[in-house]
Amino acid sequence: MKKRIFTAALLLVAAMCMMADGKKLVIFSQCNNGEPYRAAQNASFKQLWAQDKNVTLNILDAQQDNSRQISQIETAIRLKPALLIVAPNERGPLSAVVGKAKAAGIPVICLERDIENHDNYTTWIMSDNYAIGKLVGQYIVDYLTKKYGEPKGNIVDLRGLLGVEGETNREAGAFDVLKNYPKIVKVQEAVANWMQSNARDRMTEILRAQPKIDVVYGHNDPMAIGGYIAAKALGREKDMIFIGVDGLNGVGGGIEQVKDGILSVTFIYPPCTDKAYEIGEKLINDPSFVPEKQYQVDSSIVLPETAKAIYKAK
Repeated sequence: MKKRIFTAALLLVAAMCMMADGKKLVIFSQCNNGEPYRAAQNASFKQLWAQDKNVTLNILDAQQDNSRQISQIETAIRLKPALLIVAPNERGPLSAVVGKAKAAGIPVICLERDIENHDNYTTWIMSDNYAIGKLVGQYIVDYLTKKYGEPKGNIVDLRGLLGVEGETNREAGAFDVLKNYPKIVKVQEAVANWMQSNARDRMTEILRAQPKIDVVYGHNDPMAIGGYIAAKALGREKDMIFIGVDGLNGVGGGIEQVKDGILSVTFIYPPCTDKAYEIGEKLINDPSFVPEKQYQVDSSIVLPETAKAIYKAK
């Protein structure tokens, strides 16, 4: 607790110093910096907000800790930024403090994830995780039907942080499709909290318990890659396919992994930062602007035959 108080105090002093030059303060409360997807969001925001010479951007890392993120947002409220962007670690615990920010007159953008009380933010910029999940489910059905002549097979489900909108809907969308095919069986699932290392460890345990696996569905690319690494270590990576979500471009991203044959497919979940910047600029600079309650950014599928053309080595 002392460390968190000290960190918040440093943040307060640093931000006040940055605002002394008359610039408007934009604070981005990031749920964690450990996932490649989150790092991509951070990098994108730094580039986008650098275009506005009247804005100072401050990115906070909650480290997948609800209490830390709540404390950071409470500090942010005291700074009265021109805009607060929040990628909530979890929907429930963050709802009240985000509501405090909005009640204090601070425009609040929920980025990619929402919170439980939709009255507690100004706008939510997202992509449709449920629709992505349904695409995953249909891909699994089509793959297994082609493999066996009928929709049957064994699935391992590597899940993200439970209770998060993305995890909930990527799960629900896929298995709302798969429940119509009783011969497609989820033989095991594990919560890997979006992290490749966690997924590798959980998948190693699963492989030792499950002799027959056809499909590994990772709710993001790092977890799917972690599953692949575990299977490869045991000489079983060719026995199954690996499906991911995020579709980051550049070295190490999901698109490269599809291009290189590690992932069978990935589904692009856009960082949503371009739209957040567009709406954020209007919220800061146009007092008459009233945003929509929700903006949806389109997703797309990346297959081996399209990955090479899409891939960019950033």
